[in-house]
Amino acid sequence: MKYDFSAIENKWQKTWEDSKSFKSEPNDKPKYYTLEMFPYPSGKLHMGHVRNYSIGDVVARFKKMNGFNVLHPMGWDSFGLPAENAAIKNNIPPNDWTWSNIESMREQLKSMGISYDWDREIATCHRDYYKWTQWMFLQFFKNNLAYKKKSFVNWCPSCQTVLANEQVVGGQCERCKAEVGKKDLEQWFFKITDYADRLLADIDRLKGWPEKVRTMQTNWIGKSTGAEVNFKVDGSDETLTVYTTRPDTIYGVTYMVIAPEHPIVPKLIEGSETEAECKEFIKKMQFLNEITRVATDTEKEGVFTGKYVINPLNGRKIPLYLANYVLLDYGTGVVMAVPAHDQRDFDFAKKYNLPIEAVISPDGSDIDGSTLEAAFEAEGTMINSGKFNGMSNKDALPEIIEFIQSNGMGERKVNFRLRDWLISRQRYWGAPIPIIYCPDCGAVPVPEKDLPVILPEDVKFTGQGESPLKTSESFVAAPCPVCGKMGHRETDTMDTFVCSSWYFLRYCDPKNDKEPFSKDAADYWMNVDQYIGGVEHAILHLLYARFFTKVLHDLGYVSCDEPFENLLTQGMVLKDGAKMSKSLGNVVSPDVIIEKYGADTARLFILFAAPPERDLEWSDTAVEGSHRFINRVFRFIDDNKDNFKAGCKYDVSALTADDKALRFALNNTVKKATDDIEIRFNFNTAISSIMELVNAMYAYNGNNTALVNECMEKLVIMLAPFIPHVAEEMWQMLGGEESVHEQSWVSYDADALVKDEIEIVLQINGKVKDKMVISASADEDEIKTAALANEKILEATEGKQILKTILVKGKLVNIVVK
Repeated sequence: MKYDFSAIENKWQKTWEDSKSFKSEPNDKPKYYTLEMFPYPSGKLHMGHVRNYSIGDVVARFKKMNGFNVLHPMGWDSFGLPAENAAIKNNIPPNDWTWSNIESMREQLKSMGISYDWDREIATCHRDYYKWTQWMFLQFFKNNLAYKKKSFVNWCPSCQTVLANEQVVGGQCERCKAEVGKKDLEQWFFKITDYADRLLADIDRLKGWPEKVRTMQTNWIGKSTGAEVNFKVDGSDETLTVYTTRPDTIYGVTYMVIAPEHPIVPKLIEGSETEAECKEFIKKMQFLNEITRVATDTEKEGVFTGKYVINPLNGRKIPLYLANYVLLDYGTGVVMAVPAHDQRDFDFAKKYNLPIEAVISPDGSDIDGSTLEAAFEAEGTMINSGKFNGMSNKDALPEIIEFIQSNGMGERKVNFRLRDWLISRQRYWGAPIPIIYCPDCGAVPVPEKDLPVILPEDVKFTGQGESPLKTSESFVAAPCPVCGKMGHRETDTMDTFVCSSWYFLRYCDPKNDKEPFSKDAADYWMNVDQYIGGVEHAILHLLYARFFTKVLHDLGYVSCDEPFENLLTQGMVLKDGAKMSKSLGNVVSPDVIIEKYGADTARLFILFAAPPERDLEWSDTAVEGSHRFINRVFRFIDDNKDNFKAGCKYDVSALTADDKALRFALNNTVKKATDDIEIRFNFNTAISSIMELVNAMYAYNGNNTALVNECMEKLVIMLAPFIPHVAEEMWQMLGGEESVHEQSWVSYDADALVKDEIEIVLQINGKVKDKMVISASADEDEIKTAALANEKILEATEGKQILKTILVKGKLVNIVVK
């Protein structure tokens, strides 16, 4: 019989769909929630998608065969700017463009044979979903976790929207490459900083996450302990507060720098000799994004404000500068500069001819700061620091904090790098923020009974101005829910990360029209046992999802407070050493591979080519090799199916040497494949061991039909998670009535792994001379004696002195001669 992959795959995809083979409902089995990060519906799957979803499908199918009640859903992260840009470019409503792409990608996923419960499909742009995203906003608002304030933001003049720092690459918009500037806008924020301590502390609980991701989240939250210190502005009632983790260097402060956008700056520079220069510098900074400003390779620039501040510890009057590397949203927006002990400050001081005074030295001897060629950033002994002289700077640090606090100069302070989450976007294609502005009542939340606030269709997509929602007359005007006076709706929409911060909960109860999910459903399925996705989401998406889960836990909606038990971050798919990209012309379409070789071949190659967490190099030759392997297995089953009888037994005591070798290969493969899938997710080595078993089956010269039957049965079951369509077909060929995916996973016989005889390599001075077969029960002396009696060893050692004989148990004997 020919392996007709197209007919086989169409047949079984229809069977699975008609029988709802992968539908999930709570039952008495232990649950297992497998989830891959849902895709943005761009219109076409790429090989990165295929890899991500194939990995998840192996896990889901394997767990089902191991007796778990598996939830494996799929949906669409379907709001976002690309749909809006397509509307502008092609004059197509974003809704139509998005749903057309969803239809296309859904069919592609089904053609891959992924075991999704399609009855749980969600799309974040569907009003039945974003109704509950808006409900989430209202819960945050009611609990003082959502607020609005004016803020300088990254602004793309081309996309006409706010960009997160991560969306600005090299000073340009990640999407359209336009130069990104700054804009002062009223923006909505979520108070993620209220949860900074818990988000940080609970990273220690994420034992199933890659250490790299845990470290990235730790650094992003960025907890530090130090002091806030108050510096009075000379000749003024104003005080500037700095936060520092290095109060041990405070005696060496020789100038101060302040963020150009700090609200006190206009007052400080008014009437100064440098006022015009300062204003020009402030204007220049508005067109630089934060990432560029603080980058290590960006030249540090500043302007003297004309003002001085007083160091409270030594009374020194020091100049105050505007500087490009100080940001308002980090710390207090004011930084004390210690050029002798910070290289950035050192470079700035050299550039603007500012004094440099050392307050730490390696051995306690005095240092002339003006002679330093670089900042001394190591630990050492305090100098030029009043009563703290002679102490190690490490010991002096807490004492200086205590001195500052007890003398009213400031206070001990714990700070975080993490900033509140800016969720406002000046876009149409997103979840509208459910707020109405009343001239009398102010910002009023839309009542829950009036949700969803539906995106209007009477909008104009021009690419000019701010949000297209402002062009909709039917949307903007709205009565105040409190007093009834006519007001206007918020025209910003929510960051799409808001939609993806709770989608895993909606999968638990996707048809619920009374609440986002029932607590019972969420408590049954959550948390996600295995989450799979790209490492590019290691910070924002995963952090925001953790934040949402903790908030919902605190409000009593879910029992878990961490969403993802285990995390796998798969590597990229490369071609010619580079990530697949249209611009590089190295994209391989999954559709082309499926049409030429079948989905099972695509899956097998993508799983066999590299461990999941490593990058994978595309190889046409390896794809063809995967296809040949499937053909080889199919031929073996087809050639031997007529002799197959399920449950056929054989007498272990009567096995021949060939029988024992095949039985060993079978049980060794079952053990290795099981461990590789279950414990290590090393799908590539699991597949490799299965390939070795197939080789052993072809090489078998015995006539033990029952043993061959056992090999065929267990082989097909082991292949089922990897190549599900042809595994179903082969199972049917062997007379299986139920789906192969309903079978229990295979087990191995430990006794079969104990060999009667073992092969030992024989070496002289480390060079292989021969091999011998000996009883597995032979002791060390028996093995060494047999080795020395080997004919080739006798020839090679004749006339030579044997210095020692080294045994590596179960592997080799090395005879050292001279």
